[in-house]
Amino acid sequence: MAELILAHDTGTTGNKASLFDAEGRLLCSAFVGYQTHYPRPGWAEQNPQDWWRALCASTARLLSESGCRAQDIAVVAFSGEMMSCLPVDADGEPLRSAIIWADQRAYVEAEALAERVGREEVYRITGHRAGANYTAPKMLWLREHQPDIYARMRRVLQAKDYMVYRLTGEYATDYSDASGTLLFDLAGRHWPASILEALDIAPDLLPAAHPSAAVVGAVTQQAAQATGLAEGTPVVIGGGDGGCATVGAGVVRPGDAYNYVGSSSWISFVSREPLHDPQQRTFTFAHLDPEYVFPTGTMQCAGGSYDWLERVLRGTAEESLYRALDAAASDVEPGAQGLLFLPYLIGERSPHWNPKARAAFVGLAMTHGRAEMARAVMEGVAFNLRLILDAFRDQGASVTTLRLIGGGARSRVWRQILADVLNVPILRPRLLVEATSLGAAIAGGVGVGLYPDYTVADRLIAVEKGEEPAPTAVARYEELYALFQASYHALVPVYEGLAKQYREKK
Repeated sequence: MAELILAHDTGTTGNKASLFDAEGRLLCSAFVGYQTHYPRPGWAEQNPQDWWRALCASTARLLSESGCRAQDIAVVAFSGEMMSCLPVDADGEPLRSAIIWADQRAYVEAEALAERVGREEVYRITGHRAGANYTAPKMLWLREHQPDIYARMRRVLQAKDYMVYRLTGEYATDYSDASGTLLFDLAGRHWPASILEALDIAPDLLPAAHPSAAVVGAVTQQAAQATGLAEGTPVVIGGGDGGCATVGAGVVRPGDAYNYVGSSSWISFVSREPLHDPQQRTFTFAHLDPEYVFPTGTMQCAGGSYDWLERVLRGTAEESLYRALDAAASDVEPGAQGLLFLPYLIGERSPHWNPKARAAFVGLAMTHGRAEMARAVMEGVAFNLRLILDAFRDQGASVTTLRLIGGGARSRVWRQILADVLNVPILRPRLLVEATSLGAAIAGGVGVGLYPDYTVADRLIAVEKGEEPAPTAVARYEELYALFQASYHALVPVYEGLAKQYREKK
């Protein structure tokens, strides 16, 4: 009997194919990258053909390197970057590049959406505030600025949903990805007519929404030839990367909490009911387990900020600086010698919801070098995550420990900074970077009966103690946290002025 699970994570930087056995052990993985294009400030796009090519190449590499037979794979399941807008025509062909989660261009359309539906009504129904990152405003932007494409559009898909379509020929999405569109009723688990009618969006533009463990199709003959998979292999829809990371971190019961640090970063916890913040700083997604949701606060550019710094400092050199930067930052005392970094390279979501915000070093002096800059970037990300955690605490949420996953979790110095700034102990799940893939694999296993339900994560995911807050550093960071907040508020008029000076062509 086939018992291996193939999980694909179609993420921001590339597609990772991961092979797991029924005990949740990672047997092999293969990653194929692709680029994000930034045609203008605040814009972010990817070529969906790059997604498919990466899926095919990573699958072929995985099968070759693992030595497993395609027939040994019981199910293919998916995770993917959320809040994209990929329009496809009647034949399923992309009509343009995908507008991805990081794109902020549709802020005018987001305001129009809030006015037509009602700002509070949007938040009450969908669990999210009206913002430019979401799918619905991007659809409205297409209708306004590229009406020829909108007229030919027959479906709007997320990244993983397009991969599922290419494998199976079926259009589908899941509740977690649907809950990132601003078009989904979080409580009723359906596309609400009230919002669609207010925005004049045809319901059939949206794929059917399913529980994350739903088998939505099987690998077609054509897809089998392209990927090396066995024709007829069941395909489970899986979830958005946020939902999959939640399960992969072992966060499957009410009260469990975690922090993901990748290109973006978020703090989430499991709840039976959405968390409605009067200030709308946080939002709520559908959990992979249809019984739950996970309130979330997401910042735009966490690991992305560190990647930016590494890229700028490295210049044209080929050798990566990450290890050197980590080592240098670890030798700098908390506070980075009086240097603050505001991590708003691509605007910000939680808690500010300001697409015009931009990054800044505050306090930069001749005495500062790359060590201080590296530490300031790490601390700046941690300070913004503290704003998110405090927003949850303001609403009565009790977060006493945080599981930490994602690429940033591999950095010892960053883990300690997070423990000190957030003032909570850090726990480390067994799979730090592969947690998102493991979450997708668990959904796949549930879908084909290898697992009874999502609580199998308790057995599959070992968690060890990590960094504890250091009292001296906690006190130091408490003072700097106030300066970090003051720096942002002082720069808000500057952000507004720069936005007026730089008129983006439409």
